[in-house]
Amino acid sequence: MEFLQLTMQNSAVTTNSFRAWYLAMRPKTLVSAIVPVALGAAYAFSQTSIEQFQKLPILLCFAFAIIMQIDANFINDYFDCLKGNDKPEERLGPKRACSEGWITLAAMRRAIVICTIIAAITGLPLIVYGGYKLIFAGLACILFCFLYTTKLSYWGLGDLLVILFFGLTPVCLTYYVAVPPALQTFPLEVILLALACGLVIDTLLIVNNYRDRDNDRKSGKITLIVRVGERWGARLYLLAGIIGELLLFYVVYAENKSKIGSMLLILYLLAHFYAYEKMIQLRQGRELNKILNLTARNIFIFGTLSVFALLL
Repeated sequence: MEFLQLTMQNSAVTTNSFRAWYLAMRPKTLVSAIVPVALGAAYAFSQTSIEQFQKLPILLCFAFAIIMQIDANFINDYFDCLKGNDKPEERLGPKRACSEGWITLAAMRRAIVICTIIAAITGLPLIVYGGYKLIFAGLACILFCFLYTTKLSYWGLGDLLVILFFGLTPVCLTYYVAVPPALQTFPLEVILLALACGLVIDTLLIVNNYRDRDNDRKSGKITLIVRVGERWGARLYLLAGIIGELLLFYVVYAENKSKIGSMLLILYLLAHFYAYEKMIQLRQGRELNKILNLTARNIFIFGTLSVFALLL
């Protein structure tokens, strides 16, 4: 019933309207942009005094991450429509703006250019806090947005790139610009925290590719799930969440944080196990979109509990 209601609502979307752009932004995916920055900021705050903690670059990191996520969603929508990968009659996942006619291709091209420019302008002041080398990190993020949809996702590199650009890059660099110059290194704990974040966020890509494995195989999109198959695809989903949580446990334990915060982290594992059980029960089809929503919720739970544990 909920799916039917959503379908009826989406069918009435006016081309290039505010609602069309809102749907094209995919608001539920923004949690994957916010959590890495929040973790990097929380760890930085735990290592400094409130006077030393750099607040403005944190706000810039949040803004840059959110704008880049929206940009990536627009790019994905645009190029998948051009390639014919989002045909309404074949697509199992949520509807896409360009393929449904909610956004014209010309309007989406303009939006991509505008978003990319705004992201670059937003991120540029960060060189004041982290040096000119951050320009290369910013360019890599922008390049990733374009190459992921057009090339790299077809080569099975999506999961590796998620760990890099939703884990290592945002967590480590947020920490780097948030601490005073004397602390601007990459401690082992920050790297492990970043890997934990990347693995947990990768569960969202895993379940997405798990759902689309048959269509991806037909279209020549050789994702990791297409390579390993249904059974190991489900196991990868489970393992990514577990390993990510274990890495986080280690960081919290190494920092001698509150036992209460450590115990609360178990709540993510319970939510993750629940999503996994539902996933292997459903196995295929549009019903797996429910697991997509559960996974997005779990990432939010992971991020919230992680920040809480790091700050206690």
